[in-house]
Amino acid sequence: MKDRDSNSNSKLVYSTGLGRICPSCEKQSAKCKCKKNKNHTPRGDGKVRVERSVKGRKGKGVSLISGLPLGNAELKQLAKKLKQKCGTGGTVKNGVVEIQGDHRDFLVEELNKLGYKAKKAGG
Repeated sequence: MKDRDSNSNSKLVYSTGLGRICPSCEKQSAKCKCKKNKNHTPRGDGKVRVERSVKGRKGKGVSLISGLPLGNAELKQLAKKLKQKCGTGGTVKNGVVEIQGDHRDFLVEELNKLGYKAKKAGG
């Protein structure tokens, strides 16, 4: 680690002796504290997409909401509010809100009321 040039733009991300290294604090990823403190919000193209999917759900349809510029805690709160308005269940997985059933039109209206630029995606 000490052999690297301090003026270089490269950062150590893996060491055979230590494993994965955090590029910010240069500690092991398991011992890194800076990653846990970051309030990371996913970046998208600014468009919220609402689509219907049945893939991997044995024919049962769900409405997927992607592209929301929110953190995990805010996504869960929004998902709870939308599930209550739809009167159904759902979850948040990998930054995508899943609402059980086909509620695309209603969800687009509600998201537009909340100030998001939402649009229907897919067929």
